[in-house]
Amino acid sequence: MSEEETIHVADVSEGIGGDATADPGSPVELPVVDVLTGRSFITGKSGSGKSNTASVVIENLLSNGFPVMIVDTDGEYYGLKEEYEILHAGADDECDIVVSPEHAEKLANLALEQNVPIILDVSGYLEEETANKLLLEVVKQLFAKEKRLKKPFLLVIEECHEYIPEGGGMDETGKMLIKVGKRGRKHGLGIVGISQRPADVKKDFITQCDWLCWHRLTWDNDTKVVGRILGSKYASAVEDLGDGEAFLMTDWDESIRRIQFHRKETFDAGATPGLDDFERPELKSVSSDLVGELQSISDEEERRESEIADLRQELDKKDRRIADLERELEEARDLSNMADQFAQALLGKAEAPYRGGAPSRAGAERLDAGRPDEVRDARNARDGGDDDQSVLKSYDEAVAATEGRAAGDGEPSPSAADGGADADADSAADADPDASDADPAADEEAGPPDDVDPVTRDDVAESALRFDDAIELGTREAVIEELRSRIEALPDLSRGMLRHYRREGASDPVAAHIDAGGDGDSGHAYSRHRPIRRAGLIRHAGRGHYAYAVPGLVREAYADRLDEDQVDEIVRAVETVFVPPAELNYPPDADPSDVEGEAVADDRDAPAAADEDADADATAAAETETPAEPDETETPTDAGLSDAARRFAERSDR
Repeated sequence: MSEEETIHVADVSEGIGGDATADPGSPVELPVVDVLTGRSFITGKSGSGKSNTASVVIENLLSNGFPVMIVDTDGEYYGLKEEYEILHAGADDECDIVVSPEHAEKLANLALEQNVPIILDVSGYLEEETANKLLLEVVKQLFAKEKRLKKPFLLVIEECHEYIPEGGGMDETGKMLIKVGKRGRKHGLGIVGISQRPADVKKDFITQCDWLCWHRLTWDNDTKVVGRILGSKYASAVEDLGDGEAFLMTDWDESIRRIQFHRKETFDAGATPGLDDFERPELKSVSSDLVGELQSISDEEERRESEIADLRQELDKKDRRIADLERELEEARDLSNMADQFAQALLGKAEAPYRGGAPSRAGAERLDAGRPDEVRDARNARDGGDDDQSVLKSYDEAVAATEGRAAGDGEPSPSAADGGADADADSAADADPDASDADPAADEEAGPPDDVDPVTRDDVAESALRFDDAIELGTREAVIEELRSRIEALPDLSRGMLRHYRREGASDPVAAHIDAGGDGDSGHAYSRHRPIRRAGLIRHAGRGHYAYAVPGLVREAYADRLDEDQVDEIVRAVETVFVPPAELNYPPDADPSDVEGEAVADDRDAPAAADEDADADATAAAETETPAEPDETETPTDAGLSDAARRFAERSDR
């Protein structure tokens, strides 16, 4: 290529800014080296002829055997294939080959090493990120290879304001194009930027250009750019330029000329559609060898993607297997824990007669002769009743817990052998939690139900959801009102049990039932315990025990944003519906006998004065008949009872 070789692209035009040294119609030629290796900017409003100008320059270069790469953002350059063998690569089926960022290096090799002109059509990519990545990788490859080859090559970028905007937000692709504009010339890599809005293009790019074409512009912001670069007279005249007419500014001869560009010779795919039938020209095809090389990359990419998909499926399968094994391991741990509880209960049952933990029947009857019914019931519940003195309460609880977990809901439930009668009884109890309160005698005759606490996780979850709905606004009044209404809806004995849990912190239902004035029957205790549990006012604490949950509900209502003093204030406001005023001033675990005003509760629980004397006499007589060792005579009434039940027994003795 000769340093003086030129291409004829336009003729001198008349009017403001015309060439004073040349007559109108004189040819305007551009030096090929400066076009291929320089930096250029072509601008003009839609329909002014800027794309035609770019096509005329490209046609002249292709006709002389010089390679170019066109980044086509609107799919309007494929018309060049009417005359030239040019590779059309993009995302559409109409392209010669569908390419992705993985094809970048091969495209750069074809362009620079095999002199293949390329239209890189990015208009068909649905994801803008994919198109940007493809362009970025191609430009990187061109820039890197040109450092070694130093071969004159032109890169044409349509709608360059999308990549190198003036207002900021430029990504890696834009930064790479700016890099080509500043440093590409020394490597032989030229660039042409095309845009209809010069005001939107980064000025660092425009000011680096060696030659600029200003077609018709009408917007004030755009004409101001013309005024700053060309001068005020050109800013006014640029609004009156005709189609294809432009001001050409070139550094190599330091001139500004008003010229008329030629019309492109190939099919104008970017022309505005008219009423005439659209007839697509017959396009030249590229060598099958070129397409084959790119297709092999596509096939390799498809194979790799298929392998990745297979590996992902295998990974998903292994993840599911791991999840299954973790679940099985957790179930095995639960079964192991249940087995340990069951074994401990059996061991306790076997050792009971040898520990001095249960008195003889005659001794127990003598001790019970002068005691209240509640104390006798508590002893019977602890020792297993009249039918089997050696059955410990811990054994019954372990069995109930084992059956409940086997049922799958973490709560005691009827075994398969219980039959439909127990299930019917449970349903009736669920429908009316207070039913057992109406006739305790009938409950005692029927015996305690096997399923003493059929509260499921769904019951507790439903209660929690109702609580969340009620305190949605998070106000203090809403929280207090919701919790108080739950407590007020409880039966009297259930409220007494809740008061026991408040005092003890954590306890078991039988002890709470006795402390509230009930008997020691586990069926009765769990029946009256059920409404408290369903209301969410207590929570399971493990090993048959339950914990007082009102402070926890308050904390959850405020997402743990309250300090302990604020929590205590709201809890005390809630507790006024079931705790006497005097007891509110004491810690929850205070002994009832220490609380002022407890006499009312004691009157409800304690027998008449005459009965107390009789009890005392009967107790003394029983102790006289008891075997000599004092520790064994006291153990039956105290061993195995919770602190609350023991305090109740002591109050009854008094």
